[in-house]
Amino acid sequence: MKKENTKIKVGISIGDLNGIGCEVVLKTFEDSRMMELCTPVIFASNKTISNQKNELKLQLSYHGIESASHAIDGKINVVNVWREIPRIQYGTATKEGGMYAIKSLKAAVKALKNGEVDILVTAPINKKNIQTEDFDFPGHTDYLAKELDGESLMFMVTDTLKVGLLTDHVAVKDVAAAITANLIKNKIAIIEKSLKMDFGIRKPKIALLGINPHSGDNGVIGKEDDEILKPVIREVAETGKLVYGPYAADSFFGSDTYSKFDAILAAYHDQGLIPFKTLSFGQGVNFTAGLSKVRTSPDHGTAYEIAGKGVADPGSFKEAVFTGIKIYRNRNEYLGLTENPLKKHKVRA
Repeated sequence: MKKENTKIKVGISIGDLNGIGCEVVLKTFEDSRMMELCTPVIFASNKTISNQKNELKLQLSYHGIESASHAIDGKINVVNVWREIPRIQYGTATKEGGMYAIKSLKAAVKALKNGEVDILVTAPINKKNIQTEDFDFPGHTDYLAKELDGESLMFMVTDTLKVGLLTDHVAVKDVAAAITANLIKNKIAIIEKSLKMDFGIRKPKIALLGINPHSGDNGVIGKEDDEILKPVIREVAETGKLVYGPYAADSFFGSDTYSKFDAILAAYHDQGLIPFKTLSFGQGVNFTAGLSKVRTSPDHGTAYEIAGKGVADPGSFKEAVFTGIKIYRNRNEYLGLTENPLKKHKVRA
């Protein structure tokens, strides 16, 4: 466990080199004040970072290292994951771009597992060009669930709005079949634990959104809400958890009902992410809850349409760094207070 004034080592996977990932990473740490908060460790190569820095006309220096364990505080550290110079085609999804994104991600996750970095912040990838025979995951969340202990939950967060997903990268036609009583209970448990451990909320209040329009209208528009969601919500509430719903998703955010809850659990990807990004775009953070390690990411994608133009806003990536550090500190404090409580006090006869 790190002391409060110890700089946290932030491991960074560089994402798709043809997108805006490298730009937002470098712009974030172009601000030298970030070095007072953490020690960045970028997984790429000296030549790659140098080329992108020069093309984007950014003013910063960095320190090349062979291993994350050699990272130096007060500097931007770059782990040389590859030696060659990848061909950059801004705005284009290429197989090569996907290959280097995965090389960076795998090296960063390995360092995270080995304790060489404390948290992981991932720049955006393209879900199609990362697919290979040995990497067939639809995204970061699924890969990290395999590599790190725990069960993952896609959790989009700001200080005032937190949205988790029952199902994430699942086709809409398959959503209803994927939602089971066990899945709902599991996701509620993950989100409640994360709110307590990662965000310091002692008694979380959680809302569930309905699967169907108007939560099924008493079975007129689908039976899943009545037959699956409602019984689970009642069962979980009887254990003392503050879980409510299902709420009709179409009016839940516009009516400001969301502000009465610490977190919202949406049934599927767009049901949760469209309102989240509408309300919080540029300030939101994608956090993978439920894992043994802390991973965050910006709330946007590769943004090929503006890649290489120098106009990308690093705000969300910077928030991902801040949020990762806060969660890491909160989690360490929580674990320190809850683990082995008998060792903290002498028992008197």
